[in-house]
Amino acid sequence: MADLLTTADRLRAALETGGYPDGGPVRLLDVRWRLDRPDGRPEYEAGHIPGAVYVDLDHELAAHGDPADGRHPLPPVGELQAAARRWGIDPGDTVVVYDDLKNLSSARAWWLLRYAGVADVRIIDGSYRAWTGAGLPVETGAGASPAPGHVELSYGALPVIPLAEVAGFADADLLLDARAAERYRGDVEPIDPRAGHVPGAVSAPTTENVDASGRFLPPEELRARFAALGAQDGAPVGVYCGSGVTASHQAVALTLAGFEARVFPGSWSQWSNHPELPVTTGDAPR
Repeated sequence: MADLLTTADRLRAALETGGYPDGGPVRLLDVRWRLDRPDGRPEYEAGHIPGAVYVDLDHELAAHGDPADGRHPLPPVGELQAAARRWGIDPGDTVVVYDDLKNLSSARAWWLLRYAGVADVRIIDGSYRAWTGAGLPVETGAGASPAPGHVELSYGALPVIPLAEVAGFADADLLLDARAAERYRGDVEPIDPRAGHVPGAVSAPTTENVDASGRFLPPEELRARFAALGAQDGAPVGVYCGSGVTASHQAVALTLAGFEARVFPGSWSQWSNHPELPVTTGDAPR
């Protein structure tokens, strides 16, 4: 398996030489998105890594429909494939993703493209700040439109937990809730219709996966963190968040730590929109 993370300097070298020694031609994606500012294009146009293509998380990495499907359900694979081709992705490319928020949003692109069968997807450790902090060049404006790619995508390359299997998974295995602790407890719920967590889920805020600079903690520290929460070798670890975006970040951290991550794509936004499903509040899983 190719490296999951890349440094800014290694990316610079890959862009200058036409690719990584263990990869293909580089296709660079800028995935700026925030819950309070979902359109990241203004930030992209104000400055981005040269050659990066802007990716609209809300409209290209998610579908929108019935609230019972969640706030960011997976897009139909044909729509994702059309978007990936617009970004210029060809078979065999190395796709590198980043954002300006500790990779909390770009991880969605990493997970979704891996789930759709793109074998080599990497994340800039430390995000855009790592690039600018290294004094590397940036460009402004709308960016160039790449030549259309020819990648073919198919869902199923990574394991997931569909809504109907979440309760059983929480009974048999470890299910992590990647949201902030106060949302897990049900103290506040600013977005979704019910407060609390999936019965049996363990609180594991995804912000604890990174250091102050936004870089992922070393694999051994991540492994110790998840082991303390109940992760075991050879056993899958499920993860969800509010709408399936930061759950992908938790999946990155679990992968770095050597565990098999299984994302519940609909996450809390889907679960809480089904009134027939139970909800637990407080610090305890149940």
